[in-house]
Amino acid sequence: MKADIDHWRRRLAALAADSDVPGASLAFLSDGRVHACATGVLNTATGAPARIDSLFQIGSVTKVWTATQLMLLAEQGRVTLDTPVADVLPGFKVADGAASSRITLRHLLTHTSGVDGDLFLDTGRGDDCLERYVTACAQLAQTFPVGDSHSYCNSGFVIAGRVVEQLTGMVWDRALREQICEPLGLTHTWTLPEDVLRFGAAMGHVEPGEVAPAWGLPRSVGPAGLVCATASDVVAFGRAHLTPGALLADPAAMRQPQVDLPNPHDGGRQWGIGWCLDTWDGREVASHTGDTIGQHAALWVLPETGTVVALLTNGGRSAEFQHRLIGELLVELDGLAVPEPVAPPARPVTVDTGSFTGVYERAGSRIHVGARGAGLRMRTEPTGMLVGLARARTLDLVPVDATTFVGRDEGDSMWNAVVFELRADGTSYLHHSGRATPRVA
Repeated sequence: MKADIDHWRRRLAALAADSDVPGASLAFLSDGRVHACATGVLNTATGAPARIDSLFQIGSVTKVWTATQLMLLAEQGRVTLDTPVADVLPGFKVADGAASSRITLRHLLTHTSGVDGDLFLDTGRGDDCLERYVTACAQLAQTFPVGDSHSYCNSGFVIAGRVVEQLTGMVWDRALREQICEPLGLTHTWTLPEDVLRFGAAMGHVEPGEVAPAWGLPRSVGPAGLVCATASDVVAFGRAHLTPGALLADPAAMRQPQVDLPNPHDGGRQWGIGWCLDTWDGREVASHTGDTIGQHAALWVLPETGTVVALLTNGGRSAEFQHRLIGELLVELDGLAVPEPVAPPARPVTVDTGSFTGVYERAGSRIHVGARGAGLRMRTEPTGMLVGLARARTLDLVPVDATTFVGRDEGDSMWNAVVFELRADGTSYLHHSGRATPRVA
């Protein structure tokens, strides 16, 4: 079906207003053309309008770019996915000596290294910031043995970015331009604020109308989440993953399942190389989302239909907004029904919650789980560098089955899934927001 961009401009504006989203930018590839529209403002304090050439932070969607950089180097024979990190970065180590020698590039790109992954450490603005960050990873503990499970790991992608630097002889930002941006002609994709500021740039909002306390994260976490781009540039990148030879000789290799996710309600059922993988209405979907300080991004790639969609926002109830828009868009473009997120069952479920209560902790987050009626109450508190940037959050959890619970913020239509895992060896994990958080008390 031929896309009606005027219709989608109106729907973008209406859905953004319904979900208190200050500004949004949408682009999608359909019938061989990229269509784009924008709505709202980049900053509620200035009223600067969001335009299709405005740059938003795409957050962790950056990880697909970093994974692509390493896949390019692998195709060139410079490295393999099963090369140990220590073979490329002499002296590399984490707190566990055995893990230090076992972690491979594949572990980094599939979030299976087990490294406690939310170290948001500012190591300065210099070109050595990734090298210094990787040195600091020597303090990171294992949340589980290498390759044993899946847990979203920002630190692993910073390490991957440092591998790119070592193999190319360039800082990560420059390597990204030479490997991806310049070959694809992406003129509105940048990583450093001095470049982003040459364009209209979105500011995050942490509450309706409330501008975020900081614009962005430190340069040292660049490979995990610092790309800023227009929605059209993000779509062009996604399109390259459907076109052999545009960047990679075999981009489909990145969409091969590598690990099943312990929380299959958290965006996808499996992880590939850089991509989150799922099946919607019988069709393969590769996607990635990203959050920074008050900004949210999403990229979807549908190989069977050739559809690529990027949606960038700077606040509000972004998950709700994202779900409603992609649902409407894919029905019209591809006749595809987006599955509804997990929600409380029609009939209440009775679960013995006693084995799930306690304190769970990882870098950047401490989670208290206590009994509440027939369910649980979960309070998440930011720790370390995330204090002041992330907010404490309390969710009342309703059981869905013996180990799965859902909760949502007041006023939000979207439920968040929490999966508890009790292992035979006595270890326990809480799986939420892609992370495996071990119980410590």
